[in-house]
Amino acid sequence: MKILIAEDDKFLQNFYKTQLVQHGFDVEVADDGIKAMESMRDQKPDLLMLDLIMPNLDGFGVLTELSKDSILKNIPVMVFSTLGQESDVKKAMDLGAKGYVNKSFFDLDKLLISIQNAIQTK
Repeated sequence: MKILIAEDDKFLQNFYKTQLVQHGFDVEVADDGIKAMESMRDQKPDLLMLDLIMPNLDGFGVLTELSKDSILKNIPVMVFSTLGQESDVKKAMDLGAKGYVNKSFFDLDKLLISIQNAIQTK
C-alpha cells in the first residue's frame, strides 16, 4: 500500500516515513502542496496524509484542487495536522478529507487505525 505524506517539516517527514515503512507501507514524501499534487498525479497513492500548514499551496488548497480532479478525487485523504480547532477539522472534512489526526499527540496504534479507516472509505 502506497502512502504519500505531504509535510514540510523534514524531521516529521522522516519520523513518520520510518514508522510507516516499518509497518509495511510504501511511503513517499512531498514538502509542499504543489509537490504533493505533482506526486499524486505521478504516483496515484492509496492514501494522502496531508498537513494543512505548508508552503506554496496549503492543505486546504490541496483538498480543493483534488476535488476538481476526476481521477485524484477518489484517493482518500487523511488530514494530519497540528491544527485542531473544530472549525479547521470541519473545513477539512467538508473539503473531502476522510479522517483527521492531530500529529501533536503521536500514537502509532491510533494512526494505523486512522489510516485503515481512511483507506476503507475509498
